[in-house]
Amino acid sequence: MRLQGKVAVVTGGGFGFGEGIVERFIAEGAKVVVADMNEANGARVADAHAGAVFQRADVSVSADVAAMVARAEDEFGGLDILVNNAGIAQRNRPMLEVDEAEFERLYDVNVKSIYLGAVHGVPALKRRGGGVIINTASTAAVRPRPGLTWYNGTKGAVVTLTRSMAVELAPDAIRVNAINPVVGETGLTVEFMGGVDTPEIREKFVSVIPMGRMSTAHDIASAVLFLASDDAEFITGVCLEVDGGRCV
Repeated sequence: MRLQGKVAVVTGGGFGFGEGIVERFIAEGAKVVVADMNEANGARVADAHAGAVFQRADVSVSADVAAMVARAEDEFGGLDILVNNAGIAQRNRPMLEVDEAEFERLYDVNVKSIYLGAVHGVPALKRRGGGVIINTASTAAVRPRPGLTWYNGTKGAVVTLTRSMAVELAPDAIRVNAINPVVGETGLTVEFMGGVDTPEIREKFVSVIPMGRMSTAHDIASAVLFLASDDAEFITGVCLEVDGGRCV
């Protein structure tokens, strides 16, 4: 049990990659706060697992992020692992067709959330003598697709923030890493495809993945589990592609 005795917060834990991460963490002995804006999904995931609780959180709102960290400390005695997984997609379309409100929401959810996670999560990790932060970036950060320019930029920011945080927090025994998933079977998939999901459009996305398929929640959860565990105790500042060869 690689996470026995550990306490984790997983944002966006109510579906997709986040749900897979929650399941793997629970199976490996962790206690988990499932943080999500969607109360039905978040409660469903938490209720399905002994050792999990649901906390509603909009990761772009400071008070909500503070509350999810406080829930981990109040319910389980502390915080050891923070997984900044929550994110939103940009519908695939020309960059000048994205209005200012959508642009701001992209950066609030995908980038500001990392800042807020640090503001509220790092003190809690320090109280435990150290810990782990894992950020969900994307292959879009290193192999950007046309039509997703502003989304690509948010994930590029996550990669840079991860590396800088890793250096700054290393003296506090806090490791910071990221994963770069390729497109997968999540609630965001249709947005990446431009709002229409057809076999032909899927084939265009899969054709650039050498291993010939999209990522799955299991793929992503396995990578996050490794980075969260003591097996990765000397790994920090890494942005791990989980992409079937997409970024080669």
